[in-house]
Parts: sequence; C-alpha cells; structure tokens
Amino acid sequence: MCLILVAWHAHHEYPLVVAANRDEFHARATAPAAFWEDHPEVLAGRDLAAGGTWLGITRNGRFAALTNFRDPASHRPYAPSRGRLVADFLCGEADIDAYLDVIEPERYNGFNLLLGDGRRLVAFSNVSNERHLLAPGLYGLSNALLDTPWPKVGQAKTALEAALAHLPDEHRLWALLRDDRTHPDETLPATGVPLEWERLLSAAFIRGADYGTRSSTVLTVSAGGIVSFDEQSWLPGGVPGERRRYRFSAIR
Repeated sequence: MCLILVAWHAHHEYPLVVAANRDEFHARATAPAAFWEDHPEVLAGRDLAAGGTWLGITRNGRFAALTNFRDPASHRPYAPSRGRLVADFLCGEADIDAYLDVIEPERYNGFNLLLGDGRRLVAFSNVSNERHLLAPGLYGLSNALLDTPWPKVGQAKTALEAALAHLPDEHRLWALLRDDRTHPDETLPATGVPLEWERLLSAAFIRGADYGTRSSTVLTVSAGGIVSFDEQSWLPGGVPGERRRYRFSAIR
C-alpha cells in the first residue's frame, strides 16, 4: 500500500478515520476484503502470493496497516513478506508493545507499520527503528517515514482535513483517493527508482497498465464503536472493479 491517511481523535464523532490506497502490480493475485475463513474475526483483503495483508480491522476494533519503505538499493529478494506483520497482529491477541517486541524487524525489507487497539495508535518503522505513540491529529504515510512531506502526502492531508468536516458523507474521502494528478519533477523525492517511475508514483491514484492502484479503502470507527469499512477494487488503467461494504459494531 502506498498511501494511508489517518485522522486519529481529530473528529468528535469518529475517533478513527482512514483513507488508503494500495498500489501493486496488477498481476499479483489478491483476494478482496472479507472476513477470513481461518480467522473469522479479521476483516481484510489478502495477498494470495504470500498470505499477508496490507490493512485490516477485527471485530473487537484491532487495526493494522502497512506500507513498504521505497529503497530499491537495500531490497533483499528473499526477506519474509511484510504483509505477515499486519496479518499476525490482527490474528493475535498480544498488545501493541508486546507484539513489536517479538517481530524481529531486521528480518524484513523496509516497512512502516500502524497498529491500533481502539485506545492507542502506534507507528513503527524498521528503517528508523523507532515507535511512536500517536497523539490526536492527522497523519500521512506513503513509502517513506510517517509524515515525510512528499507532495502527494501533503496534498492528501490537506484534503483529509477538509473531508472530515463533511462526515458522515464520505465522498470527499473517496475523491482524495482518486486524485491522479502527478507532481513537478523538482518536487519529487529521489528514492532510487528512475525518474519516469518517480513521476508515476507521485500521484495518490496511479493509473498504470501493469502497476497501479489496486484498491482504495475508507474506514471509519464511530465514538459508539460502529465500524464502516468500504473497499473499491481497481483494474488496470484505473477501471473500477468490485465494491465491498461492511458495517458492524466493534466488541471490546
């Protein structure tokens, strides 16, 4: 996943609001969001190539999401799948700190991980090797460290702030995830990929034929514990695919 926007206790009626895009090669086999047969408490999509996931929530409000840290020079092809980090947290019962204490982050290629238990939201990256208990506010995460001011992150955070004022109407959240504008070359980061790729990846919504935005997710949790989880799948070129909607009351 290449863009996650989070409003944490920044809205009086919705303590958690998430708008996220997952970018991936279209050829990579993926299952859409569903409650997992082997772990019925987990609602998430699934990477069928490696068995993990990129974002999900459980029936008791346990939340996790992940982005890869873009650094091709340091990529190890045989490192374990980072998507297991999200899946294992959602399927387990360990608290956030206990979970982070045992994951052996050095085994993985670079990642950013968000973990929530309904009371706390923690960000951790194995690149900085730091964990942060997030204060109430707005956060943006792409393929660098949390709140790194890449153009699409700053632009999306501004749009998120405006969208919060219109909840429960989610149209503006969906609109910010569909923003396919690229950014000028002089504003782009240098992450080790060719400039052509930096341009492509600078958009919040990527319309590639082989690589692009595969799914968009809007997740809200109300003050009363009502979870709203919508996932829109995308086909090559940004053509709409399947839409899935889930509503349930988180049990704590």
